[in-house]
Amino acid sequence: MNTMTDTLTFSGTGQLPARPITILVAALGGEGGGVLADWIVAAATEAGLPVQSTSIPGVAQRTGATTYYLEIYPAKWDALGSRRPVLALTPSPGNVDLMVASELIEAGRAMQNGFVSADRTTLVASTHRVYTVAEKMAMGDGRADGARIVKAAGELAKRAVLFDMAELAARSGTVINAVLFGAMTGTGVLPLSREACEAAIKGAGRGVEGSLKGFALGYAHATGEAKPVSPEEIKRWRTHPVERVRAGFPAEAHRILEEGVARATDFQDAQYATLYLDRLEPVAKLDRDKGGGWGPSASFDGSGGATGFKLTNETGRFLALWMCYEDVIRVADLKSRRSRFERVRAEVQAKPDEPVHIIEYLKPGVEEVAAVLPRGLSAWLTRWAARRGLTHKLNVGMYVKTTSVCGFLTLRFLASLRRLRRITGRYHEEQALIDRWLAAIRATGSRDLALALEIALCGRLIKGYGDTHRRGKDNFLRILDTIVDETSVAGGAFDSDSARAAAIRKAREAALADPEGRKLDQSLETAGVPPRPLHAKPMQFFRRPPGSEKRAAL
Repeated sequence: MNTMTDTLTFSGTGQLPARPITILVAALGGEGGGVLADWIVAAATEAGLPVQSTSIPGVAQRTGATTYYLEIYPAKWDALGSRRPVLALTPSPGNVDLMVASELIEAGRAMQNGFVSADRTTLVASTHRVYTVAEKMAMGDGRADGARIVKAAGELAKRAVLFDMAELAARSGTVINAVLFGAMTGTGVLPLSREACEAAIKGAGRGVEGSLKGFALGYAHATGEAKPVSPEEIKRWRTHPVERVRAGFPAEAHRILEEGVARATDFQDAQYATLYLDRLEPVAKLDRDKGGGWGPSASFDGSGGATGFKLTNETGRFLALWMCYEDVIRVADLKSRRSRFERVRAEVQAKPDEPVHIIEYLKPGVEEVAAVLPRGLSAWLTRWAARRGLTHKLNVGMYVKTTSVCGFLTLRFLASLRRLRRITGRYHEEQALIDRWLAAIRATGSRDLALALEIALCGRLIKGYGDTHRRGKDNFLRILDTIVDETSVAGGAFDSDSARAAAIRKAREAALADPEGRKLDQSLETAGVPPRPLHAKPMQFFRRPPGSEKRAAL
């Protein structure tokens, strides 16, 4: 708690502020939260103001942020005489003047923990998302509702300054901390001038030009001086501008499809991105032919209202994720990129002259090896391992030091196999199933968009890798073979497309709720589908260690 609660009066100096300005910053690893705190301390010190900074490390793997707490007494040392302010080391609920969050969920956590109050706190937060472990673990859409957090910010904070700072950082070629610093200064809460803050950035001597540009953009947004962005500027900022998307697809789908094209290009090449758009064109045409909307009978989302080009958006979303599946080639590529090494160094806050060693733990098995083999050889190896019961037994644990020459070259060799990916067994398997899924969407979309959308949303089941991917694909095929396929026994039992759509939706939700498939089987039973046979699981017996009977008796 702050000890300076009353106005202090000194002879000849007049009244001094009753308390310091309190600042709490929540930033993720690699976002420069420590540098931001250093900038604030440097600016306050140069201005002759008492300042104190402390930090609490966050939890790794995106389960929490590192927090930085600062207090600045808004009176210069000369005015204090022999007196010294007592500054707190930790924040307390209800006593924070400026709450800063580098990501939307962190702003929500700050409000939940009571650090944002309507009578005192100015909240500065970026509206972009970096998904937490809990959100990623969900079988379906586990994302938190960002709209609720934005609404709560407007109600709980004295003032809320919210905008996408990650985009501004990308435009500036800098890290988000510079944009945050600019927005903080622009609120007027800090007892620091813009010139002093910019001088602190210049004094750091690293990435000054980009940081100053990001600072200026953040400052302009906080003060309301930001100018509207032209479409031409947005196009230049994008890493993968796609003329075909803007020329041939509805505007409502541009954001999703451009991201899909960027992913497909990064995963394989420009030709693969072209294949992505080729597959989507018939779906977009169906949406266009139906007016891009949905009639009152389409209750797929529970609202019964009109939704623009949702079939194109959702198909494009899950098609991009599916086409960019994770195989050994992709994992090796991502783990050996320069950006990853830079991110790890930033997360551990390593200095330029400090070595950082990264060791990857890998456990490839028969399926991972078969996935990168040519189609015929891949099928033979898979059958051979299955006949001998070795599919899930031949797993080899490996430790690969990617910061060593040997380890790095090993991963880069595997990543270079991307040029041969089109001949691998996994590639042909995934493409065949994708084409079957898209064929079902096109066949039903010509007569009922709501049914086509339910089939498109089944793409949500395909996710992850290893056992997670295997279970999701099994559940997906189970729905596709029994309900979606109109030639199956259960598929031909529905008297209307709306009944089939409801059954698909119910089955999909059951599969997302229980990845093991038990709830899915229960859901399909109501549609007349017999349950799957039980899978045998081997029993394992272990020899008791010598002397265990005697210890149990004691």
